[in-house]
Amino acid sequence: QVQLVESGGGLVQAGGSLTLSCAASGRTFSSYTMGWFRQAPGKERDFVAAISGGPGNIWYADSVKGRFTISRDNAKNTVYLQMNSLKSEDMAVYSCAAKDNYKSAVRLDSYNYWGQGTQVTVSS
Repeated sequence: QVQLVESGGGLVQAGGSLTLSCAASGRTFSSYTMGWFRQAPGKERDFVAAISGGPGNIWYADSVKGRFTISRDNAKNTVYLQMNSLKSEDMAVYSCAAKDNYKSAVRLDSYNYWGQGTQVTVSS
């Protein structure tokens, strides 16, 4: 069982930056692929970024490439999402998720565990 708690959301002006954190419980954090997803009002939950447990594999949605950076600190059981050049269309509830299987890292139905989410609001 893995519990995930997001933090770092808030209000930011367009063009600004924000860093989200997701703290995970459990002693096998490094074995999980961690993902970030977001859901805007009235829309489906969409993939944002993911990072594998071991070194080397990172995935980004086209809409955030070059602006967002996902990283992890296995010693702290934490995954981060650095968001730069924020746009109004980035406004959403951001959730982190964890998976311990070999299913696709960009599909939300691949993930076993989910956090509650944190709101990101971008003002124009």
